[in-house]
Amino acid sequence: MTFRIRAARTRDLQHLYEMAKLTGGGFTNLPPDRTSLRTKLERSAAAFARDEATLGDELFVLMLENVRTGEVRGTCQLFTQVGQQHPFYSYRLGTLTQHSKQLARTFRAEMLALTTDLEGACEVGGLFLHPGERAGGLGLLLARSRYLFIRAHRARFADRILAELRGIIDEAGGSPFWDGLAGRFFGMNFQDADQFNAINGHQFIADLMPKHPIYTAMLSEAARSAIGLPHPSGRAAMRMLENEGFHYENYIDIFDGGPTMTARTDKVRTIEAAREARIVAIDGDGGDEALVATGRLGDFTCAFGLVRSVGDGIVLSRDCAEALGVAEDDTVLHVGRW
Repeated sequence: MTFRIRAARTRDLQHLYEMAKLTGGGFTNLPPDRTSLRTKLERSAAAFARDEATLGDELFVLMLENVRTGEVRGTCQLFTQVGQQHPFYSYRLGTLTQHSKQLARTFRAEMLALTTDLEGACEVGGLFLHPGERAGGLGLLLARSRYLFIRAHRARFADRILAELRGIIDEAGGSPFWDGLAGRFFGMNFQDADQFNAINGHQFIADLMPKHPIYTAMLSEAARSAIGLPHPSGRAAMRMLENEGFHYENYIDIFDGGPTMTARTDKVRTIEAAREARIVAIDGDGGDEALVATGRLGDFTCAFGLVRSVGDGIVLSRDCAEALGVAEDDTVLHVGRW
């Protein structure tokens, strides 16, 4: 296997920065700001260095690396428990039903309420794959490696999990949802607000955003039509999340209106289906395609491989064993590729 997932290192700053410049905006977890990215890598290094199996407020950054060339071509992030340093805000889309006896009519109005319902959940995010590598299932490897990391370090992550998908961004890099709602209160465009949030956190939302519910009928048509929709480039990611058991439960991002998907951590399909097994042999005689992971914390690696069950162990394909640096009698975590 040419590619593997590994723990990020502080020397990956330039790799992260180059990828951040390619995101096209609205990517809060990967801002094109060296100081912010350096802080992320330092925070991730501290998380990898802590060996206690307890829940904290931590960030893990993983990298997609070409085994043969050493090139970094993608990244993803895991937050163990959101909303601990700053409130974690979302909008919840709800309905208010009212009835008039005099008119003999029932009125149903959609409303957006600012909430911190998802505070305390863990989060998978920050997934970016270089445009030149968007084939061969590498996005799948990035996405599902996060769940194997959680499975290998389950005590470090909360019982509820979320994933925020980027919302609709127009050709000029603006957000119809932001322009129709929050932008009216903040006096700044979407790009400036998104960058400020990526670097400084959500506190300015608490300071300036009105706390009363917003009737969606009062928003522009462009803003209403963006509610709960992912960016076109994120539709495949949304399908992968749904395949893992995530659901859209009417929570949306406060900046661009994109959907927030949620699940119970132990019910995520990859986490629930993953199994540990001892490698009894390494060869190239085929097997079923799988994601295979090994190592803890900073030694964690993950790659695609061929796995064949033999008794209570597995036979692992040679290229995968080389990518992961494992040998016979080592124990790995594996789950089928779907």
